[in-house]
Amino acid sequence: ALETMLASLDPHSRYLNAEELRESFVQTSGEFGGLGIEITMEEGLIKVLYPIEDTPAERAGLKAGDLITHVDGEQVKGKTLTQAVRRMRGRPGTSLALTIRRAGQPDFPVTLARAIIIVRAVRWRIENDIGYIRVSRFTEKVESGIEQAVRAIHAALGKRLTGIVLDLRNNPGGLLEQSLALADAFLDAGEIVSIRGRHA
Repeated sequence: ALETMLASLDPHSRYLNAEELRESFVQTSGEFGGLGIEITMEEGLIKVLYPIEDTPAERAGLKAGDLITHVDGEQVKGKTLTQAVRRMRGRPGTSLALTIRRAGQPDFPVTLARAIIIVRAVRWRIENDIGYIRVSRFTEKVESGIEQAVRAIHAALGKRLTGIVLDLRNNPGGLLEQSLALADAFLDAGEIVSIRGRHA
């Protein structure tokens, strides 16, 4: 009843039971055993938002927009997102068979081996005199990652640095305090976020 009531509010309100809460800590730690895909549910199927770089999912050729219809021969329809995630996580080295539905072609099977997924929340590189920083999700490693990236870019370019491109595309979110740390690293003044409750 709680899940149904909160699901009808908006996409950002959700009830977490004790097990789901523990799972959320696994996700934001930046390290877990699995396939390496960000997923959501769409019309009862698992939809791939994007494969995480350098993971079994990316190496197997999974793409954003792919739909997973079966996991180890078991139909996905009728399961919740949490149940689907639990089904795909597991001991590193074990295999998992998925059935993929991709636009414009018939459903096809993909077999992947689970691995320890270490999400590099922050990646950076230099393009000419511009620094490029990609933040793929707000895990607990974002603040330290941003500091290292900015320090390394400044050290490499010095006075030649003309600017920094901050890439947040396809970032599914994560820890609020880490998103605040990121904003604070680039803002000199002003309120970043305020929270208003029904009661003071």
